Amino acid sequence: MASSNYAVFAEGLQKHFGETHALRGIDLRVEEGSILGVLGPNGAGKTTAVRILTTLLKADGGHAEVAGFDVARHPDEVRRRIGLSGQYAALDEMLTGKENLEMIGRLYHLPYKVTRQRAAMLLERFNLIDAGNRTVSTYSGGMRRRLDLAASLVAEPPVIFLDEPTTGLDPRSRLGMWDLIEELVAAGTTLLLTTQYLDEADRLAKQIAVIDEGRVIAGGTAEQLKQQVGGSRLNVVLTPGSDAGIAAGFLERLGNGEVRIANDRRHLSVPVIERAGLLSQVIRELDNFGITVDDISLARPTLDDVFLTLTGHTADAVAENPRNGKVSSEEEIGVGAA
Repeated sequence: MASSNYAVFAEGLQKHFGETHALRGIDLRVEEGSILGVLGPNGAGKTTAVRILTTLLKADGGHAEVAGFDVARHPDEVRRRIGLSGQYAALDEMLTGKENLEMIGRLYHLPYKVTRQRAAMLLERFNLIDAGNRTVSTYSGGMRRRLDLAASLVAEPPVIFLDEPTTGLDPRSRLGMWDLIEELVAAGTTLLLTTQYLDEADRLAKQIAVIDEGRVIAGGTAEQLKQQVGGSRLNVVLTPGSDAGIAAGFLERLGNGEVRIANDRRHLSVPVIERAGLLSQVIRELDNFGITVDDISLARPTLDDVFLTLTGHTADAVAENPRNGKVSSEEEIGVGAA
C-alpha cells in the first residue's frame, strides 16, 4: 500500500554503529488517528527507530515518511509536524513549568499571545496549574513526564512519538498518562508509542509491532500476539487424593492443547480459549467425576511469555554482546544526541 495512506511509514530502515547493527531493515506503518505500539526489550532498536523518524538520526538504508514528508529529504517539514516525548524528560530544570512550555512555543516561532494561551491550556489539561510557576527541579517524576508530554503538544502536531513514556512511573501515574494518551488519539492525533510493557500496548495500541535485534519479528493486535504464545491457560489445583488422571482426561477434551501435570499430581494446567462461565463449568463437571478442587484460575500470557516465545529471552534481558546486533539502552540514548 502507498506510503500516502499512513501518517508514519518506514520501509527497510537500517542503522549500524560500527559493527553493531541497531536496525536490520524494519518496516513500520501507522494509520492516521491511531496508535502503533512498538514493543521490544531494552536494546531492541526502538529508540534508534524513533530517532530516525524524528530526524535526530540518519538511517543507513531504507525509506521513511512522516506526515507525508520524506524524513531524509525534508527534515524541516517533518519537524514542524511532530512532537516527541522521550524516555527522559527534555526539560530545563531551572525554568518553571510555564516557562518551559513558552520556550517551546518560541522555538516553533509561534506568536507570543498564542504561546501563552497554549501554555496555560496545557498546564490545566495536564493538571499542572498549581505547579506551573515552580521550577521543574521541584517536580516529581510523574509531573515531569506530564510536562514533557505537554511540551510535545505546544505546536499542536498531528503526529507524536512517545518513547517509553511511562518507564519508571508509579502505577497511579502510569494510569494517568494512559488516560492522557487516549484523549490525544480521540482528538485525532497519530501516535507511535515504544514500550516494554505488554499491558500498556494492550490498552492503548490498535496495532503492535514487536522488535528484537533490530528486526520486526511479529505484528498484529494484542490478542493476536497473545494467541501466538498459546492464549490463556486454565490452572487447576486438586484437593489431596483426587485422581489427576481423570481430571487430566477431562481438561484435555475441554482445552486447546497438552495438559501439564505437576509432580505433586495436584497442579494441572491446559491452554484454553476464554469464554463466559468457563471456570464454573470446570468445577461443576469435575465434581460430576467426584473430583474437587482447592483452586482454579485463568492466566493470560504475560510480557515475558510473549518475549520468551518470540525471542527466546525475557523482556528485561539486555544483550551485552555487540555482535548479536543489539545495543544497550544507554547506547541508544546517546546516539545522535549532539
